[in-house]
Amino acid sequence: MRHSSSAAVLFVSIALLICSQGLFAAETGQSASFVAAPTVEKTIQADLASLVEVAKYNRSIHIMAMLLVGFGFLMVFVKKYGRSAVTATYLLVSVAIPVYFCVKSYSVFGEASNADIDKFILAEFAGASLLICAGAVLGRLKMIQYMVLGVIFTLTYMLNEWVVTGGGFDLIKAGFADTGGSIVIHAFGALFGLGVIMTMTTSKEFTVPIETDASSDRFSMLGSMVLWIFWPSFCAALVTPEVLPRTIVNVVLALCGATVATYFASIVLRKGKISIADIANASLAGGVAIGSTCDHASHPAAFLIGLIAGVLSTFGFAVIQGKLQSKLKCIDTCGVLNLHGWPGLMGGLAAVFVVDGINKANQLKGIAITIIVALLAGYITGKVLSAFGRKAVVYADSDEFAEVEV
Repeated sequence: MRHSSSAAVLFVSIALLICSQGLFAAETGQSASFVAAPTVEKTIQADLASLVEVAKYNRSIHIMAMLLVGFGFLMVFVKKYGRSAVTATYLLVSVAIPVYFCVKSYSVFGEASNADIDKFILAEFAGASLLICAGAVLGRLKMIQYMVLGVIFTLTYMLNEWVVTGGGFDLIKAGFADTGGSIVIHAFGALFGLGVIMTMTTSKEFTVPIETDASSDRFSMLGSMVLWIFWPSFCAALVTPEVLPRTIVNVVLALCGATVATYFASIVLRKGKISIADIANASLAGGVAIGSTCDHASHPAAFLIGLIAGVLSTFGFAVIQGKLQSKLKCIDTCGVLNLHGWPGLMGGLAAVFVVDGINKANQLKGIAITIIVALLAGYITGKVLSAFGRKAVVYADSDEFAEVEV
C-alpha cells in the first residue's frame, strides 16, 4: 500500500511539472523545447570548453615532467655535479614560471592574459628555454647565479616572444610559424646560452675535464627518455583539437627519424662506435626541429625533418663542437647548440618550404631577430653574472653541498 501511494505521488508531481511547462510556453508564445534549446546548446559548448581546458591541463603536467625529470636527469651526466644539476633545475623552473606568470598578468609585453592554463603553459615554455640556456654554462655557476640568470632570461625571452609571435613593435604583424617553439624556445635558449658562455668561460675551465661514468650516463638516458615520451604534449600543448592528432603523430615520427639517424651518424662519425652522449641528446633533435611545422607538415615530411635533424645534431656533437669551442674560447657544457641551436634554426627554416601560404619574409625576419636578441642579451647577461664571482670548484657539488662523497 505504501509503494502504491508513493508511485501515485510521483506520477502526480511529474504531471504537474509537465503542465506548468506547457502553461509557461503558452503564455510566452513559444514551445518548451524552443526555450530549452539555446540553454542546452550553451551547456554543451561550456562542457566542450571545459574538456579542452582539462586536456590542456593534462599536457601541462606532461611538460612539467619534462622540465623537472627530463631536463633534470639529462643534465646529471656530469659525474660529480648531480646534486647541483637537479637543484639548479628546481630553482630555474621555480623562478621562470612565477616571473612569466606575473609579468603576463599585466600589459608589459602585449595585452594582459586571463586564460590561466594557457598562461601556465607559456610560462613552462619559458622555463624550458631557460633550462636549455643553463645547459650551456652548467657546472660553472653558483646557485644564486642560476637564479639571477633565471630572472634576466625570462624577461628577455618574453620580449623576444612578444616581438616575434605577438606583433611587438609591429616588426612581424603575422605569419610566423613556430607552434612548437623551434625558434622562440629552442634556438633562443641555445643562442642566449652561447652569448653567456662567451663571457663566463675562463682559461682555467679549459683544463678541467667534464667527467662522466656509467651511472651518470644511465641517469642522463633516463632523462632523455622522459623528454622523448612527453615531447608530443609539448608541441601540441596549445594547438586546436582538430589538428591535435596530426601534431602528435608528426612529433613522434620526427623523434623516430632523429633516433634512427643518430645511431647511423654516430657510428660513422665515431669510427664504428656509438657515443651514449649522441644517443641521449641527438635522438631528441627531431622534436626540436619539427616544432615550427608540427601542425602543418605531412607525415613523410615530419620523418624527413627528424632524419636531417638527427644527422645535423650528431655532426654538431662529433665535429662542430670541439672546433667552435676552440675558436670562440668558450665551453658549452651540455652541447645545447648542437641539440637545440642548429636543429631549431633548421626547423624554423623548414617552415618556409613546408607551411602553405607562409609569409617567407616574416619567417626569416623572426629568425634573424631571435638570433640577434639572444646573442646580444646573453653576452650582456654573462657580464652581469660575472659580477657575482666565480664558482670555486667547477663541475662539482663539493663547494655548495654538505653531503658529498669523497
